[in-house]
Amino acid sequence: MAVRMAARKDAATITPPEPDLTSEEMLHRAVAMRPVLRERQDKTEAHGSILPETNDEFVKAGFYRIIQPRMFGGYEFDMVTFVKVMMEISRGCPSSGWVLALTAGHPLILSVFGDEAQFDAYGDDGEFRCPAVGTPAMMTKVEDGWRCKGAWDYASGCDTATHLLGGAMRIGPDGQPVHMHVLLKRDEFSIVSNWNMIGMQGTGSKRAIADNILLPTHRVVDWTIWQAPPARDMKTRLLRNPIYHGRKSTFLIGEATAVAIGIARGALDLFEEILAKPQRFGGGTSTRVELQEYQEYYGLARAWIDTAENAMLQVARDYTEHCRAWAEDGVPFSDEADRSMILVEQHCVKLAWEATDLLFTSAGTSSGRKDSKIARHFRDLAVLRTHGTMRYMRTAPNLSRVHFGMAPLSPL
Repeated sequence: MAVRMAARKDAATITPPEPDLTSEEMLHRAVAMRPVLRERQDKTEAHGSILPETNDEFVKAGFYRIIQPRMFGGYEFDMVTFVKVMMEISRGCPSSGWVLALTAGHPLILSVFGDEAQFDAYGDDGEFRCPAVGTPAMMTKVEDGWRCKGAWDYASGCDTATHLLGGAMRIGPDGQPVHMHVLLKRDEFSIVSNWNMIGMQGTGSKRAIADNILLPTHRVVDWTIWQAPPARDMKTRLLRNPIYHGRKSTFLIGEATAVAIGIARGALDLFEEILAKPQRFGGGTSTRVELQEYQEYYGLARAWIDTAENAMLQVARDYTEHCRAWAEDGVPFSDEADRSMILVEQHCVKLAWEATDLLFTSAGTSSGRKDSKIARHFRDLAVLRTHGTMRYMRTAPNLSRVHFGMAPLSPL
C-alpha cells in the first residue's frame, strides 16, 4: 500500500467524470429532476428505499461527488452548492433527498482519517456513497488491526452504499470508553430490514451489522463527530481545502436541515396546486386562490420557508468562513461558533415544520388520504424532526453555558 500511495500522490489521482462541470449546472440538474422525483414518490415509498433508477441518475448527475475532494474524482464544490442541491432534490422526493444528503455529505467525515484511508476508500474510480451512523460498535485491538463487532440502526442509504462510517468504542487503559470512528467497505457489513415508520418510508434506514470484522489500522480513528477533528499540520495535509479541516457538526446537521426545507418547499408547491383546483362555494364554482384566508395561509408559509432557506444558506457561508479562518489564519473554530450555527439550523427545521403543518391542515380533509403527496411531506417531516440532532431546547442552554464559560451538558 505504501508504494501504491506514493505513486498515486505523484500522479493526477482520479479525474472527475466531468472535469468542466460547474456548480450552476449541478443545481440546474437538481431542479430539472424534481418532476420525475415527485412522480416516483409512491413507488419509492413502496420500494422501501431509494429506487435503483433514481440512484443511477444521482450517480450520473454527479450529486454524490459535490463535496468529494477533486483529487479523488469529486467536484469539491462548497457547502452552499451542497445545500441548494439537497433542497431541490428533497422538494421533489423527501426520501430520495434524505438518502442523497446523508450519503453525499460524508467525505467530510472521511477527511478526518489519514491519507491511506482516503486512497483506500476512493479506490480507482472515486465511487463513494457512505451512510454515517453513531451508535457505537465495540472494538478490540489485535495484532493485525482491530476487531469490530456491533450494529448500527438507522443507516440511511445502506442499500446503495459503497462504504459505511460507524461510531465505535474501545476501553482505554484507565477503564474509560474512548470514542472512535471506523470505515467499513460494503462487503464488511450485512443489512437487516427493520425500518417500518409512518414517514420517510422510502429511505431504507435499516440496521447495518458488523460481525467481528477485522479492520486495518488505517480505517480506524479515535474521534467523535461532535468534537473538533484532531489537529494536523496544514503543510503536510493531503486535502488542502479548508472545508475538510473544520468542525463537522454544523455541516452534518445542515444535511438534514436542507432536506427539511426542501420538504416544506415541496409542500408549498402541492398546496398551490390544491388552491388552483375548482371548488364549490355558495352555489358557485371558484378556486381558493381567490379567498383571502387561503392567500394568508400561502403567504405566511412561504415567508417561513423563505426565512429558513435564507438562514440555512447564511449558515453555509458562515461555516465555510470559519473553516477558512481556522485553516489559513489560525483563528480557532470554536465550540461556541459551532453550536450557534447548529441552533440556527434547528430553528430552520422548526420553521419548515410550522409551514408544512399549516399547509397540510389548511389544505382540506381530502389531503389526509393515504395517497396524498402533501400528507407524505407532512409525515416525512414529522419523522425527520424526531432525529436526535433536532433538539433545540437542548442546544440552546448548552450554547449559553459555553458562552458563559461553563461546560456543556451534552455533545449538542
